[in-house]
Amino acid sequence: MTRILVVDDDAQITRALRINLKARGYEVDTAPDGASALHTAAHTHPDLVVLDLGLPDMEGAEVIAGLRGWTAVPIIVLSGRADSADKVAALDAGADDYVTKPFGVDELLARIRAVTRRGRPADQENPVVMIGSFEVDLAEHSISDGVRLTPTEWQLLEHLLRHPGKLITQKELLHDVWGPQYQTETNYLRQYMARLRRKLETDPARPRHLLTEPGMGYRFRP
Repeated sequence: MTRILVVDDDAQITRALRINLKARGYEVDTAPDGASALHTAAHTHPDLVVLDLGLPDMEGAEVIAGLRGWTAVPIIVLSGRADSADKVAALDAGADDYVTKPFGVDELLARIRAVTRRGRPADQENPVVMIGSFEVDLAEHSISDGVRLTPTEWQLLEHLLRHPGKLITQKELLHDVWGPQYQTETNYLRQYMARLRRKLETDPARPRHLLTEPGMGYRFRP
């Protein structure tokens, strides 16, 4: 059974999440502040953390850093801070996703399902990934119907496909695909994502799988 740690000082939100998550078969622990969150995580080893940024004793980013010091557990930030800078900072600190309050429970549950599905690397679990009607074989670096990609397009696509559902920041993609000296060249991402969509999306203007999160990054939705 998947164990979730909910970290929020709003008792009403904590109670609502506990009820909804337990009703769907999750085990739930809660913590009202950063210190108790780190203590609880160390003792219960949750499979997922849902974390508010505005905690009474420390910033949520500090909690993320504390967790990342010893665990790769998925972290979904649940915060009222809607500014892109706050979102990017949390993602760069090590969060896997970001949901803004007020939020829909169904959306949060979908994000939880997405990050908990990523328990094993894609190359071990399923080297063939579907994008619409196309089969992408990550092991063979091939795509059905004779679709061909440049080496850079492959690197970008593979990075997204190996993290299904995960919001990956522009900075991370630029660093991993082009190198650390290119972390401000966001125009590269726009151009290459447009190329991938033209090759793999049924309607490139309305992509269903290779998604942009404005001001933050990109996400592959299976």
